[in-house]
This record gives sequence, structure tokens and C-alpha cells, in this order.
Amino acid sequence: MTVSTEGSAAVVPGPDKNRGARGRGGSGWARLLGSPPALLAAEAAVAFAAALVLPYLAHRFKLNPLDRIAQVSGLAAIQFRFALLGLLCIAAVLLAARFRRGRHFDLVTRFAAAAVVGLASGFVAAGAVVALLGTPWPMFGLNGDSGRIVEWAHAVANGQPSGSPVYPPGPLYTLGYYAEWFRGGNTAYAFKDLQILGAAAFGPLTYLAWRMLLSPVRALAFGVAPAFTLIDAYKPYSQTVLAVLIPTLVAMVVALRRSGNQRWPLLLAVGGGFGVLLGVMFLTYSGWFLWSAAGVLLAALLYFPWRTGRWKGLGYLAASLVGFLVVAGSYLHVMLVEGQNTKDTNFRFDNYTDPAYYLMWRTDMPGKNVGDWPPLGEYGGVGLFAVVTFVCLGLVLWMGLRQPLPVTIVAMFVSAWLMRMYIASHMYSTQTVQLYTRTNNQLLYCGMVVCALTVHLVTKRLAERRNTAGDTDPAALFGPVGRTGAVAGALVGLLLLLGTVSSSMADRYMPAQDGTYRVLPWVSHTVRKLDGSCPKFAPGHTCSAEGDQSWLSYIR
Repeated sequence: MTVSTEGSAAVVPGPDKNRGARGRGGSGWARLLGSPPALLAAEAAVAFAAALVLPYLAHRFKLNPLDRIAQVSGLAAIQFRFALLGLLCIAAVLLAARFRRGRHFDLVTRFAAAAVVGLASGFVAAGAVVALLGTPWPMFGLNGDSGRIVEWAHAVANGQPSGSPVYPPGPLYTLGYYAEWFRGGNTAYAFKDLQILGAAAFGPLTYLAWRMLLSPVRALAFGVAPAFTLIDAYKPYSQTVLAVLIPTLVAMVVALRRSGNQRWPLLLAVGGGFGVLLGVMFLTYSGWFLWSAAGVLLAALLYFPWRTGRWKGLGYLAASLVGFLVVAGSYLHVMLVEGQNTKDTNFRFDNYTDPAYYLMWRTDMPGKNVGDWPPLGEYGGVGLFAVVTFVCLGLVLWMGLRQPLPVTIVAMFVSAWLMRMYIASHMYSTQTVQLYTRTNNQLLYCGMVVCALTVHLVTKRLAERRNTAGDTDPAALFGPVGRTGAVAGALVGLLLLLGTVSSSMADRYMPAQDGTYRVLPWVSHTVRKLDGSCPKFAPGHTCSAEGDQSWLSYIR
């Protein structure tokens, strides 16, 4: 049995290719989950449920979030719970391999991978809970983007136009309706909830998107792990769209390549479904579509079924376009008309740095002690991580030139790179930024996925050589321990990696007056509440209507 690398039915093989029915057979609860849709729904339910566990536990912590020792203790407490719950998931995998001859190994592996994903993004959400303990306000209170979003959401919830016709309406309507249903119309307090819930949902949504292409453990390792460089608790929806959009566009290209052999009803349903999904993401955040468009167009031309089913390929694309326009057509028209007159003249810290450097960014709050930026690298001023990324980019094309997964990722990387340089090259003549530094996120994400896909393709090649030599079981690639040890080892490594990354990303938003993003939750503790009182941990028990405005001195 080989490991599928494309398609939603990809499943990691169990410890023995002759053991039972692989999570579908047997009796009891496993039989109830026998169909692929039911399995995927259960997988999603486990991921989302796991994402809520740590934030729920964190809101019971008794600590002062403005005290650094308390912050460290909070992070350690979250990490301890994260590790224990993750190790329980891995123990379940090991038990499943031995119980009833591994009959439920695949099923438990699915759920364990989904649970680890949920726990990881729940870690970041729990960090946001700790950072905002004692204050009802969202990060940054009513300042900056947070204040504008709160104001615009309140307007659209009351049937009025928002302050910006080109701003994606999805987050505004979501916040407005959520506030009406759960917060008595208070969009400010509701935004705090959605910042936490949005961070928690990042992992499960990203995982489910990659599950269209890869098996559970590979989706976790090669798709979700790179995406955690993007996870954000301040405005989680924009980064979530990017993390989900990349695998979705790849899955669309894969489906396009296969469209010539599909039946018309299924073909149109799949195309229309992808179009609706893209429309929802476009309404949530549209910038990534601009950076990715040229690369996806190139991949679509490369993998269009020119010989095997030209008309079906066109039908698939037409159904996708119709689904997209039904959902987002009106907003697309606004973007095409109003977007021409929208100019971004807000020059930030990163706009004054080398445009070819994208591996880290300081945004418009670089902090007090920046030093030399970008940091000096080992190879002609370039760091080894960048060198590895570009080497892997060449390797992944070498090994996977005929496969839409690596080619589409590389094409989107190149597309974002070219758009970045094109806009930056006109920055002086137009005196506009046009958000080109946002391509940092896409370039880093695609670059890390390329590195992960290199490992993915190497393991596939090794397994294929084993098969050619007469060993038909890819589990032999991992020695006598077999697939059980490989899955358990991968989950342990990924658990520790994601736990460390999540702790770092959560620490980025622990309140402090240091001129970085830590200012955002700090301000939230200094804004007077609606009842006139100060938040519980307001410094010196003093607060004001706008909160601490010292952050303005850090913006260049």
C-alpha cells in the first residue's frame, strides 16, 4: 500500500499492511465513521474541540498579565498542559497499534494529528487570553486597525456603510453579527472574543485545507508546521486566509488536471464548491489573491487537460468562476472600481529596508532596540536559512516538475516575489506603498512549504526505490519498527516543535511598553471600561478613554 500525496482520501498506512480494515472495518464506533465524509467531519470536530481546551483553561489562571514573571509562569502553565494533552494523543496512537492488531491505528492517527493541530493553535489563543486577563477590550483597545474595525463593524451591523468600501466585508459582518448575538451589540468587547477564537481556529482550518492534498501526519508536518510562522492573535483572519488559500489553490489545480476524466455532475459540483470557498476567502481578505494570481494562472495553463478533456476543463473553470462571482462578485466590482483610487501612503519601518529580505519583518512597530536590519547573514549578507530555501526550491522542481503540488507552490512564490519588486520599484515615483511588504508572509510561507515538500518528495523517492527492489511496503523504509514508530516519532517531534513555536508567538503579545506588538495588549489594559472603571490590572489603577498613547512615539 502506498501513501497518497494528493486527494482528500489520503490516509497514513497502519503498522502492518495485512492488519484488519484500517480504521473502517471492525465494529462499534469505528464502523460509524466508515465513510470519508464522516471521517473528515469527525477529524474536523476533534481539531476544533482541541483548539478550545487551552484557552478555556487559561481564562482560569490567577495572575497579573502586566508582570513579566506572571507572563512567564502563564506561558509555562500553558506549555505544561499542551505537552500533557499532546503526549496523551501520542499514547493513544501507540495503544491503537497494539490493540486488536492495529485495526484502529489509522483512525486514531487521524484524530491524534487533528488534536495536536488544535492544541497548537489553542496555545496561541490561550496566550492571548492571558495577555488580556482583566480587561474586556481587544488588543489595542480602540486604536489603530482594531479601532477602525470595531467602528466599521458597528456601522455595517446597523445597516450603514463602513468607513472603507474596499476593506473586506467578511470580518466586519462577522464581528457585527457576533456582537449582536453574544455581546449586546458591543463590537469592541466582541472583537476580543474573535481575536481569541480566530487564533484558535487557525490550526484546524489550515489542517483541513492541507488534508485535501496530504495524509494526516504529512499535512501536519509539511503544511501546518510551516504555516505557524503566520499565526496571529491581533487580526487572525488575514493570516488564516493565506494559510488556507495556498493549499486550496493547489487543490484546485490538482482537480483541474483530473477534470478530463471526471463526470460532469461531479465536475461542476467540485468546481462550484471551490469557487464558493474562494469567494468566502476573498470577502475575508483579498490581498493574497493579487500576489498569487500570476502563479496560479501559470500552473492552470500547465496542468489544463488540453488533450484529455478540454471542454470538461473549461466547464470546471466556468463553474469555479460562477461560484466565486455568486459569493464575491459585488465586492470584486467594488475593488476594481474603488481600488483604483485607493492609495496607501503609509510608509512603515520595513519600507526603508532591503526589499529582497523577507524572512523576518518588524512592521510599523520595530521596537526600541532594532540594531542593524536586516541582520547580517553568512553568505554575501544572506543568512543560511535563505540559502537553504532557494536550494530546496530548485530541488523540489527537480524532483516534482510533473506534479502540480510543488510546481504551484513555487509558481505562487515567484508570483509574490515579482509583485513585490514591481510595486516597490514604483514606490519613489508614486510615493505609495500599496501594502507590498505583506508579501513577506506569502514568501516565507511558500518558502517553508517548499523546504518541507523537499523532504516529502525525498521520502517518496526512497519508498519508490524500495518498491522497485521488490519490497512493496513503504513501511520498510523506516526499518523494523515500521510505520508505528515513524508516526509516533513524527508526532513527538512535531508536538515539541509546535509547542515551542506557539509559545514564541504567544509571548509576542504579552503586554509591555517596548515599542513592539506587545504594546497592543498593554494599551488594552489602560482604556477605561464602558462603566467608567479601569481594567483590573491597569498600571497605577489609572486609565483613560483612549488608553496609553505612548505607542505613537515608536512609529517612524
